[in-house]
Amino acid sequence: MTYFDLLFLLAALVTAVTICVSAALVLLGRGRQALRLLLFYAAGAIAYLAIGIAISFFMPQRIIAVGEPWCFDDWCLEAQNVVKTPEEATNVYRVELRIFSRARRVSQRAKGAWVFVIDDRGRRYSPERDDASVPLDVLLSPLESVTTSRVFRVPSDATSLGLITGHGGPYCGVMSVAVMGQSGCLFHKPTMIRVQ
Repeated sequence: MTYFDLLFLLAALVTAVTICVSAALVLLGRGRQALRLLLFYAAGAIAYLAIGIAISFFMPQRIIAVGEPWCFDDWCLEAQNVVKTPEEATNVYRVELRIFSRARRVSQRAKGAWVFVIDDRGRRYSPERDDASVPLDVLLSPLESVTTSRVFRVPSDATSLGLITGHGGPYCGVMSVAVMGQSGCLFHKPTMIRVQ
């Protein structure tokens, strides 16, 4: 967990407290105080989002090497190997993945986990459907590790390819903007595992 994650959790707590206090003030007939509190909160929220976006703009893009784990708290994904097969007008990339848990006491999963390959123009390529492969959101016991693979068919003109992943929301969704330092996707520099 990073400092940005902790700051997001603090912001979420402040949001919840602000909503509860504002509702209580309205119920007590002190609507003007509630409105002032909400306006003050809105100014703080706008500043928080602006600072987060500015940080993402100035931060360098994080490139993860094949064989290096990419962890979200205790859930991790690692591209162990990438095999490129040229075909007519496309390249086929087979990415061998290891999904593992660093948690020592609890089972966990990354609900809604997804992966795409993205190119330098921001075009995303979904993996080919394979019902026999291990799902990315498989339930992992403490310290468990599983392997799977995904196949991506990419036009041969696509360059600077990277594997992007996430869970709990879409690519470049609300959480990307809400957590400081995570909105690199807005500037075409998402965290990625370099594929080509």
